Amino acid sequence: MKSRLSLLPPGALTAGAVSFTVFAWASAFVSIRSAGSAYSPGALALGRLLTASVVLITLLLVRRVGLPPRGAWRGILISGLVWFCGYTVALNWGERLVDAGTAALLVNTGPILMALLAARLLGEALPPRLLAGMGVSFVGAVVVGLSMSGGGGSTSVLGVVLCLLAAVAYASGVVAQKPALSFGTPLQITAYSCLTGAVACLPFAGQLVAEVPEAPLSATLNMVYLGVVPTALAFIAWTYALARMPAGKLGSTTYAVPAVVVLLSWVFLGEVPAWLTLLGGVLCLAGVAVARSRPRAAARAAA
Repeated sequence: MKSRLSLLPPGALTAGAVSFTVFAWASAFVSIRSAGSAYSPGALALGRLLTASVVLITLLLVRRVGLPPRGAWRGILISGLVWFCGYTVALNWGERLVDAGTAALLVNTGPILMALLAARLLGEALPPRLLAGMGVSFVGAVVVGLSMSGGGGSTSVLGVVLCLLAAVAYASGVVAQKPALSFGTPLQITAYSCLTGAVACLPFAGQLVAEVPEAPLSATLNMVYLGVVPTALAFIAWTYALARMPAGKLGSTTYAVPAVVVLLSWVFLGEVPAWLTLLGGVLCLAGVAVARSRPRAAARAAA
């Protein structure tokens, strides 16, 4: 298997890593919505990160990978606290108040902030097509917000705010993680960021211990799935891609997540967002198409 993978061009491996991450993270929104009925936000975050930590530590031991170099620890600590811990708790809480599709649409405003932060802090370029795509997707996110505000419920407004806070944490964590990849491997950065997030969530240990015996098996299995696939495996794939392409450009690919979430939540949860929310989702996806497109001359040169 390893030899076959080595024959693939690096671009194909990167594209495969991005595609796997998109589908894994899309499934996470549905699993969070399902498990959130039995687990509180903090307990679910801790259970997810502990499960992921077990998988990642096992991979570290099998591959005999040591500690990351000193230069990587700043990015590891920031991404662990802000992204793995803060994002996970905020999203878990937000999904108790809004449906999975709407949460995905709101969280995926994060790449807009991500691209701006990467340009400011990492010196990455902001091509016109990327800016145009972000603008279209931002309009889509605004449409989603308008569809939620029309419901008139305070819980929906709080859910929107929490999902937007998760988007800010997501963007900040990615930008902090990018420089760390210059010093450590994707597995190292992912594993120790996850361990940092798990330690930060330890204050919720009492809630987790109390809720596990009362939770149905399906909710606990969803929590375990969240730790193994969308966290451990998908974050390794993400950091692999992040080490090989600009943060802003990679972030724009996650605008495809909401479309997958809407489909999965419809099939497994019976949740269908309002038509105005779906319109916002279409705009978000249109922004992806614009951001990922290249001028014809550049495309010919690449070919």
